[in-house]
This record gives sequence, structure tokens and C-alpha cells, in this order.
Amino acid sequence: MCAKKKTPEERFSEVRNSKASHNYFVGDCFEAGIVLLGTEVKSVREGNAQLKDAFCRIEKGQVWLYHSHISEYKFGNFQNHEPRRKRKLLLHRREIHKMYGAVEAGGKSLIPLRIYLKHGLIKVEIALCTGKKLHDKRETLRKKITMREAEREMREHK
Repeated sequence: MCAKKKTPEERFSEVRNSKASHNYFVGDCFEAGIVLLGTEVKSVREGNAQLKDAFCRIEKGQVWLYHSHISEYKFGNFQNHEPRRKRKLLLHRREIHKMYGAVEAGGKSLIPLRIYLKHGLIKVEIALCTGKKLHDKRETLRKKITMREAEREMREHK
């Protein structure tokens, strides 16, 4: 029996944080490498990761990713990883200093936006974000609905 080749749609492309744009105003973005175990890499390549409640912290000059969920690898053995452990992010020192200054000034948070594959390496896109108030969230939803209706009207008139 031969192994079925995966089509491009079935392959891992990226895992997005769907709540990030709803809860935050997204500012400067940074690309970071991530330190993963072998079973974590295999699980992420299958698309079994989640960034819903994830956030980043800067501790002792290093950036750490908290509350990201990478499911256990289904073919892993006793050496399988813990799904919600904290993971180290790899960034340049000047980028870390820039982030640290913005977070310490107040009002900004480091939020992961997506996990993706780049030249065989798994990368995390993190952003300096400002939290939205309730009225900002409602305004964003209103704009999204009007844009959707306008696009629907444009399609119908063609």
C-alpha cells in the first residue's frame, strides 16, 4: 500500500490567531524563530497548533511565548511534549530592546499573530498591539458588515 501524497491544500500553510485583530489594534510586526522539540515540529507541520489565548513576555532579555497550544504528536511515545509549555522565541537583541521599550512605556502587549513555515523553518509573527475597547470592537464589526454588503452588491451588478 502506497502513501498518499498530500496536495498543496492539505499541507500546512499557517496557523492564525483569529481573535488578535478583533481584540487589538495591531502595530509593529516582528518575525521570530521558535525553539521547539521534535514532536512539536511534527505536530505543527500537521497544523495542530492554536494561538487563541497566546501572548509573549520579555524576561531577562529573552522573549517567551505563553499559552500557545501545540497538540501532542499522535505517533509520539513517552517523550511527547507538554501541549501548553512556554516556548522561547529567537529575535535580534535590537528588536527585543525595541519591544521592551514599547511594553514598558505602557499600553502595549506582545501578541502572536500567526505561525508559519518559511524555507523549512517554523516562524512566529508577533506584533506590538494595543487593546481595543468595547466600542472599538463594535465599530470594527460595523465596518466589516458594510464592506461585506458592498462587495455583495458589486458582485450582483456585474
